[in-house]
Amino acid sequence: QVQLVESGGGSVQAGGSLRLSCVASTGTFSARSVGWFRQAPGKEREGVACINTVGGTTYYADSVKGRFTISQDNANNTVYLQMNSLKPEDTALYYCASSAFWLFSSAWSSKGQYNNWGQGTQVTVSS
Repeated sequence: QVQLVESGGGSVQAGGSLRLSCVASTGTFSARSVGWFRQAPGKEREGVACINTVGGTTYYADSVKGRFTISQDNANNTVYLQMNSLKPEDTALYYCASSAFWLFSSAWSSKGQYNNWGQGTQVTVSS
């Protein structure tokens, strides 16, 4: 199975930026959709953003719209999550996940739609 490896997490002050990367170990995602999720201590894992690998349609959680951007670099088999104007409530472990399905607005944020997950990268935002 393809391994997904996240990187780019770290500690920043509120208002700062980070760019997370997700790379497929085999060099290709072999997926129709790739999403970013996050999980804060004591909370459910929630969908942050998703991109369809053909066509590039994107979806975002309301809490990050206008601040986060998901994108893909096909030449480098990488999906990015650019996070700007970070807030303390963005603090969480961020996961990359891939899906064999084309995911649309009604399903992209459902964890059950994804069959392959990375180990996560920690993002900490201080006030």
